[in-house]
Amino acid sequence: MSKQIRLGILTPSSNTALEPLTFQIVSSIPNVSVHFSRFPVTGISLSAKGLAQFDHSVIMQAAQLLAHAEVDMIGWSGTAAGWMGFEGDEKLCEAITKATGIPATTSVLALNKALDIFKVKKLGLVTPYLDDVQERIVKNYNAIGMEVTSETERHLRVAKNTDVALIEEDVLETLVGQVVEGGAEAVSTFCTNLIAAHKVELWEAKYGVPVLDTVTTVTWDMLRQCGVDTKAIKGWGRIFQEA
Repeated sequence: MSKQIRLGILTPSSNTALEPLTFQIVSSIPNVSVHFSRFPVTGISLSAKGLAQFDHSVIMQAAQLLAHAEVDMIGWSGTAAGWMGFEGDEKLCEAITKATGIPATTSVLALNKALDIFKVKKLGLVTPYLDDVQERIVKNYNAIGMEVTSETERHLRVAKNTDVALIEEDVLETLVGQVVEGGAEAVSTFCTNLIAAHKVELWEAKYGVPVLDTVTTVTWDMLRQCGVDTKAIKGWGRIFQEA
């Protein structure tokens, strides 16, 4: 009998997309269960209030609750490190593990691992975010040597998180196509409240590049760190088969 593996997912309180998508992604693996803990997030901006939502002390409280369930891995299914700095997620993971004894990862750290595995140098970013948030994300990726240009980024200027989940699939597909046309070697649908992960395989077939959704990346990294053969997950993109 296979060991039961429990994945603990840190979730923005206003997110309505990542839970059903994550359940669907792991549904073909009978010995894996997913458990969620929320903390307050209602909108995305660079205001003091917007940034304070991601204070590590708040996230740690949610992580401690997941530890009560004795999960095998904790994952932050969110993209705040994109505009707040990748080192913030590294420190958060260290703090979670120090406090709980449980290994941790995040959507963004996992995305960056996948970009390295796929040897991506020119990234396409598709996000719902405001101009200044997107500029910060682009700047942070440029700083680690990842090329993101005006031709390979698109954003929709949405601040309220519940509105993000209302963005339609055809809108996202158009944006993915535009950044690929602009020269992207891979595309990230970069926000865990975008309902996009289930379209990844279709977009990969249509556009010929890896599509790395941030709900998917954290799930992939958690599974592989728990020793799960991700090739058992079919229909959710190249990341599970090739990375």
